[in-house]
Amino acid sequence: MKKFLVAIDQGTTSSRAILFSLSGKPIYTSQKEFTQYFPKDGWVEHNPNEIWNTTRKVLTDVIVKSKKLKGKILTIGITNQRETTVLWNKETGEPLYNAIVWQDRRTEETCKKLKERDLEKKISEKTGLLLDPYFSSTKISWIIENIEGIQDKIKNDQICAGTIDSWIIWNLTNGETFATDVTNASRTNLYNIKSLEWDEDLLQIFKINKKILPEVRNSDAFYGETKALVKKLPIYGVIGDQQSAAIGQFCFNEGDIKSTYVSGSFVLLNTGKNIVNSNNGILSTI
Repeated sequence: MKKFLVAIDQGTTSSRAILFSLSGKPIYTSQKEFTQYFPKDGWVEHNPNEIWNTTRKVLTDVIVKSKKLKGKILTIGITNQRETTVLWNKETGEPLYNAIVWQDRRTEETCKKLKERDLEKKISEKTGLLLDPYFSSTKISWIIENIEGIQDKIKNDQICAGTIDSWIIWNLTNGETFATDVTNASRTNLYNIKSLEWDEDLLQIFKINKKILPEVRNSDAFYGETKALVKKLPIYGVIGDQQSAAIGQFCFNEGDIKSTYVSGSFVLLNTGKNIVNSNNGILSTI
C-alpha cells in the first residue's frame, strides 16, 4: 500500500491541501480561494468560517484522491498565514468577529500610544518584534474592546483567541485541542522568546487574559486527531508559513537564508541558537 503525508497550506488568499509521497514528491493538490474583505481603508478581514470550510473541502478532496490511489495517509501537517487573528466562542464554535488579517492597520493609533509610553523597547526585548499593528496582540485587544459582551464571556471562560493554526486545529478536532506552535506564538507580541511562555507583563500591557490563549507546543508535537473529516488522522507538525518555507529550503544551519515571494516578500536568516537583536528594525523570531 502506498503511504502519503498531507500538508495544509492555509494562506492569505486561499486554502490548499497537498498530498505528498514519503519522499516529498507532490502527488495531488486541491486549492480553494476565499473572500477578502476591506471594510475601511487599511482594514483587511477574512470570514473564519469560510477559512475553515475551504480547508475542510480541500482536505476532503485530498483524502478521496488518496483512496483512489489505494494509499494510506499517515499524518496531516499545518502551515498557515501568520499573525491573522480569530476570537471564537468555545461552547458554540462561532467566531465573535471576522479574522483580522496580518496586513490590517486599524490598530496604528493603539501602537502609537504604547510607543509614547516608552513600551516598545520592553516589548521588543521580550518578543524580538516591533510594536506594530502587523502582530496579533493589538488585533486581539481591538476585538475585545469593540465586541459587546465579550468581557463577560472571557470571565466565564467561554472565549478562545488564536492565530489561524489554532482555529483550524480546534475545528479539525471538534474542539478537543486548543493549541498553537512556538513559531506562531512568537508572532503575537505576547510570547516571550527567551522564557518560551506567554508573558505576564505583555498580557498586562495589551489587556489580554491568559486563559483565552492556546497551549503552546513544539512545531513537531502531536496536535490531536481529526474528528471533523471523513477519516480520523493524526495531526503532527504545525508551523508558521515563513518558518516552514525556511525548512522547505533546507535552512537548517546557522547563516542559511531564504526569501519567498507571496502576498509580500519575506526573508529569513537562521541565526542558530542565538537571539540576534537588531538596531535597524529587523525582527528576531523562533
